[in-house]
Amino acid sequence: MSAIIYQCPNCGGGLLFDPESQKYKCEYCLSLFSEADLKDLFEKEESRGEPRAMVTYCCPSCGAEIVTDDTTAASFCYYCHNPVVLSGRLEGRFAPDQIIPFAIDREKAVEIFNQWIGRKRFVPKAFYSPDQIEKITGVYFPYWLYSCQVYGELNGVGDQIEVHTLGGIRSTETRRYRIRREGEMDIKNVPRNALKKANHEIIEGVLPFHTGRLKPFSMGYLTGFFAEKRDIEWEEFQKEMTEEMRQYATESLRANVDNYSQVQVEGTDIRVMKEKWHYALLPVWTLTYRDERDDKIYYFALNGDSGKVCGRLPVDKKKLLGLFFTVFFPVLLALLIGGYLI
Repeated sequence: MSAIIYQCPNCGGGLLFDPESQKYKCEYCLSLFSEADLKDLFEKEESRGEPRAMVTYCCPSCGAEIVTDDTTAASFCYYCHNPVVLSGRLEGRFAPDQIIPFAIDREKAVEIFNQWIGRKRFVPKAFYSPDQIEKITGVYFPYWLYSCQVYGELNGVGDQIEVHTLGGIRSTETRRYRIRREGEMDIKNVPRNALKKANHEIIEGVLPFHTGRLKPFSMGYLTGFFAEKRDIEWEEFQKEMTEEMRQYATESLRANVDNYSQVQVEGTDIRVMKEKWHYALLPVWTLTYRDERDDKIYYFALNGDSGKVCGRLPVDKKKLLGLFFTVFFPVLLALLIGGYLI
């Protein structure tokens, strides 16, 4: 396993992927480089026999030890603050097929957080203090993306029932029809979490992603962000996803039969074909907070591509109590006094 750092060809500073320009930016000399620029640069270095890999678990800039868990694939050196990619953890069978690069940078993520939290009146100040906001982190989470083709056929009987009243006599007319519906569907990029330790509220709460923006994976996209590698294989989802597609196709066919008073389904033929799985890294900004009063974890999460927000927030009971004494208690007291006088 090797640690790789992307360095600026002009000044040697660490390069970070800039979501706004979709290029790699040097924070020191502010130079910008495209993916093609870096590819050409690294190919030239390798042709000259200049190694890109450094010693495992060591920062290539200052030599400090990099401490991570088994699934971390990209991080930062806490001493020199350069971004570091642990490339060995994303090679071979663990190499992602695709990635959606961050389209929202840190500054924009903080702005969205402040707008979102501004509408929450009873959140403790500690949750949105400057020190807390500083901890907002961009992370590439691993997902499996499932695609398939589904053929479905439904056969049954449909009744159209009409009730007539003539001369005080009520009659019911029932007309019965044979029903047959069939169709094909292309299902693309249904996501499943591929990380055991991930907070499922976060990993699922930020869905969906714009999968039309998927790009072939390149290590350079990880610079400036944290990244996790998968530790759940697609086989664990296979049976569940096939059955989910069968159920979805059945419900879609059934919903297409809507002009009858009642329908009796006699049989269905659902075939799930050409199933494929792709491994992708998808961008999320996260901020977590442990409330010592109840020892619970609360969080804010932001889809780093679409900007969708989800969160689970703590409640400041003192603020709620203050609201009671300033609003509800005076109103209650006025009602009691009014009732007494009447």
